[in-house]
Amino acid sequence: MFEYWIHISPLGTFVATALWFGIGLPAMIGAYYQSWKARREAREAREAMVHSADCLEFVSGEGRSINLVPLDTLHSLPRPGDVVMLPGHGVDAEGEFLPGAFLVEHVEHIYSRVETGGSRPQEARLSKAVAQVTSLHTSAAV
Repeated sequence: MFEYWIHISPLGTFVATALWFGIGLPAMIGAYYQSWKARREAREAREAMVHSADCLEFVSGEGRSINLVPLDTLHSLPRPGDVVMLPGHGVDAEGEFLPGAFLVEHVEHIYSRVETGGSRPQEARLSKAVAQVTSLHTSAAV
């Protein structure tokens, strides 16, 4: 009986190797490709959101962006009840937001962790602020 397994083992090794290269290796390559593609899509999604990073974003009540202002150009953030003059999309633009006065309804502060060398434990920094505003124009619908 032992001699029977000795003669079968080279065939078994060949079958196992063929199955590995025929099924296992392509499955492993496919799984690696799918994980690589998912990481790339997640990175692209994060980079798409970066356009408003380190900015104060003025948004309408419906959530549409009116203007972005870099945080490093501000000496203070607007408070609820403040009236701000915004350029909107410009006079000649086809957009719905014309330049003029807008009332700040509320301001949201978004913080992110600082993960650079030498940072303090649990350190955070202001990475974005969002001010919801309503137009004080009588002719423009916001």
